Amino acid sequence: MNKNEIVKELKSTITEFQQLISSFDEQQLNAVPFEGSWTPAQVARHICKANSGFAEALNGPVQDTDRAPDQSVKTIERIMLDFTTKMNAPAFILPEMKAYNKERLINTLEDIKVDVSKAVTDLDLTQTCLSFELPGLGQVARLEAVYFMIYHTQRHAHQLKNIKNKHAVN
Repeated sequence: MNKNEIVKELKSTITEFQQLISSFDEQQLNAVPFEGSWTPAQVARHICKANSGFAEALNGPVQDTDRAPDQSVKTIERIMLDFTTKMNAPAFILPEMKAYNKERLINTLEDIKVDVSKAVTDLDLTQTCLSFELPGLGQVARLEAVYFMIYHTQRHAHQLKNIKNKHAVN
């Protein structure tokens, strides 16, 4: 486990997501691209809501992990990066139906990137987070939580690319 590589992947994933959000003009950002879709801004708000608690969870109470701390990373990757499967977000991370400010979203993502990168650098990633659980996996090691955040953000970056392509066609 190379923390520098993890931080690099985390930063590049969030930076790519920020760049995708930046690529939408203000009208596109808050427009529903097709029926059943969130707006690009709602996708960004979802990622902000989902990722905003990670620094706190990583810095929260932990215990020793009684298994390999990366045991679920491949499972998380397989689930999150399977773009053929539609998932429903839990209510607490659903984006509100409203217009969003692009700069505010990008700045929130930047704060998350800084805070989680610091946690990855400073903390023992083999410890299990006691204040955070993944559905179907239960409590996860800090390392697994970070990779969940990375893969979840990559999943929604893929969604933004699809929305961007839809705008390019129209």
